[in-house]
Amino acid sequence: MELRQLRHFIAVAEEGNFTRAAERCHIVQSALSTSIRSLEDELGAKLFVRTTRHVSLSAAGQAFLDQVRRALDVLDRASGDVADIHAIRKGRLSLGTVQSLPPFLDLSSMMSRFYERYPQIEIRLVQGGAYDLNDKVAAREIDLAILPIEERSEKLTSHIVACDDMVLACGHRHSLARKRHVQLAHLADEPFVDFAPGHGTRRLVDRGFAEADVRRRVAFEIGDLDTLMNLVEQGLGVALLPADLVARRPERLVQVPLRGKTLCWELVVTHLPASSEDATPPLDPAPLAFLEMLLRETVAAREA
Repeated sequence: MELRQLRHFIAVAEEGNFTRAAERCHIVQSALSTSIRSLEDELGAKLFVRTTRHVSLSAAGQAFLDQVRRALDVLDRASGDVADIHAIRKGRLSLGTVQSLPPFLDLSSMMSRFYERYPQIEIRLVQGGAYDLNDKVAAREIDLAILPIEERSEKLTSHIVACDDMVLACGHRHSLARKRHVQLAHLADEPFVDFAPGHGTRRLVDRGFAEADVRRRVAFEIGDLDTLMNLVEQGLGVALLPADLVARRPERLVQVPLRGKTLCWELVVTHLPASSEDATPPLDPAPLAFLEMLLRETVAAREA
């Protein structure tokens, strides 16, 4: 049973005439008659009572007509929903992020602009650790995730959206505050305030010290950026943080550039990879539109 046969059936039922029904369907009358006979053969029942002058519904045809109209109405609404989703008039966007995104990656402002353009899109935002976010993307629980490049999953496709040099952050009264630069080796005896393992920039900093063959002392392991900065400001320790984060708080913190070992904090946006047959990411139109906006704006910000 084909959709066109159902539409042919409704045309004949409403017109009461094969000639007018064929004109309405833009096909020849013989093709319409063949379509109706094929439908009747499949159903095992005559749908019309035919006379030389008129065509009327049989009892079976009347019962079938009511159900076909309901079915086609559902299909028409479904087709409309598909069209709305394709045109980004409906749909969902689910986005995951780690904590402590850089200020120049103003995700809330970006989501606001996206919502203004596509007000019917349902937006969902979740925060979590990188491993959890990778798993959620792989399981299709979220569309996109923004996380450190060190913690991306090799099974996912990723694009760099932020890059910032790491600097030493310390309080204004700290002995290192007046240094023009500092090497990692000079920090071996300093108490560090850092994120808990698996969060923020922790993996990047651990890797940097390991590659420099320097052991450091992490005195405080923190789950949020504000607490971390408060402890550094109070002189309880130092931290390695993205330069842009420290530069935006000059009244609280001093930044000292690193020398000899450059650490760059890179964030990526990840999503499921494209299939081998199609280069387009397997994203619905709304997430794909947001991904394109994110990449366009972050590239422009880095080039500015």
